[in-house]
Amino acid sequence: MRNLTMLTDLYELTMLSGYHRHGMGERRAVFYMFYRGASELSYAVMAGNEQFKDYILNLRFSEEDVGYLRSLGIFGEGFLDSLKDFRFEGDIDIMPEGTIVFPGEPMVRVTAPLSQAQLIETAMLNLIGHQTLIATKGNRVARAAGGDKVMEFGLRRAQGPDAGVLGARAAVVGGCHSTSNVMAGQIFGIPVSGTHAHSWVMSFNSELEAFRAYAEDFPKSCLLLVDTYDTLRSGVPNAIKVFEEVRAKGHKPLGIRLDSGDLAYLSKEARRMLDAAGFPDTIIVASNDLDEYLIRDLKQQGARIDLWGVGTKLITGDGRPALGGVYKMSALQEDGKLVPKMKLSDNPEKITLPGAHEVYRLYDEDNMAIADLIALQDEEIDFSQPLTIFHPQNTWKKMRLENYTARKLLEPMIRGGKGAGNNPTLQEIRRCREAGEAAIWEQHLRLVNPQPYKVDLSDKLWQLREDIMHGQGGHEGI
Repeated sequence: MRNLTMLTDLYELTMLSGYHRHGMGERRAVFYMFYRGASELSYAVMAGNEQFKDYILNLRFSEEDVGYLRSLGIFGEGFLDSLKDFRFEGDIDIMPEGTIVFPGEPMVRVTAPLSQAQLIETAMLNLIGHQTLIATKGNRVARAAGGDKVMEFGLRRAQGPDAGVLGARAAVVGGCHSTSNVMAGQIFGIPVSGTHAHSWVMSFNSELEAFRAYAEDFPKSCLLLVDTYDTLRSGVPNAIKVFEEVRAKGHKPLGIRLDSGDLAYLSKEARRMLDAAGFPDTIIVASNDLDEYLIRDLKQQGARIDLWGVGTKLITGDGRPALGGVYKMSALQEDGKLVPKMKLSDNPEKITLPGAHEVYRLYDEDNMAIADLIALQDEEIDFSQPLTIFHPQNTWKKMRLENYTARKLLEPMIRGGKGAGNNPTLQEIRRCREAGEAAIWEQHLRLVNPQPYKVDLSDKLWQLREDIMHGQGGHEGI
């Protein structure tokens, strides 16, 4: 992992310089990351933990970094000298990759000296925010595809190499099965897939000749792009001729790809023609600016598509250009005690939660998620007893739980600056996501007009927030 220490905003460093000058940098602080929701992001799929952990473990300023900062002419030598020994020495707890996350709840909790907790803000929001966004889009696409497989192939449309490679990884976390991105396949062990472009067909004297040449080169994975000239009068008939030749040589053709036109009509007609020719096992792959909404509509029209190739609108998070991740201080050491901190605003959405938090997912007897409960970290809740939860704003909306279980969602990732917890494989992360997704009711995950999932506050946290908002407290230590 490369050193990303300088992947930060200047204001993080100006604040660090100020903390150093005022002797505040070593005061213990608590920050947390969450995202602000919207109708198109009623849930998210946690991703990016692996890269964020590598960033933390490699966090250090090189002589070249310090030299560049000196050249800006805005930092004192005392502060610059302190950067030479800068390391992250705090604790980080995080929701595991693949976890279904809801707006407003802590995804990451950082407990560290103030300067250390402050510096990591930008890189955290970048690494986790980007991958979580793409994993969520990938999940929405995969859900729309039902049991069909989805291939991510947006590298050429991604906003740069890192976005392409890490986006492919995130798409697989979310539910995609393969990628066209060879580098992502090499780095992360993702299955790679692909066929040929229209230029291959146009490079030969005829479509049939192009198909035959490709089949000769790849007889065991012969998948032909059939819409270069005329899909049903030329492409599919020529593919069938070549498939017959491939089968005569003892091989099994893979299928065809459609990349333009009326995909519902063309796929149904192509399926009919392939079946009639004796190739019912060949697959039909579709591409062409697909997203979750178009896939849903095509399936409702009875499209006979087995594999969906989704590129631009997946890798760019179309419809939501950024996750909307936020990182806020929630406690700061004063006179040896952690004092809750809270951002107030005329905009209710921007009011933050005070204190250090835990997040619990509550399940019913069938192991289906009922709600998430945000509590204070030092709060003791007896989950063996009945529990009443309530809406944080509309407190008259209450629910009494009796036969339920609770699971803590934040897990250790860094302890004392050292790596902690597991380092799951990509397949293990996928299984985590699949299990977590299966425990969420469909109405909370649907594409249009999802039912909001309950994210409630414990009595103690709700009261602390109310006291601070109304100027009645918030300065006692925790």
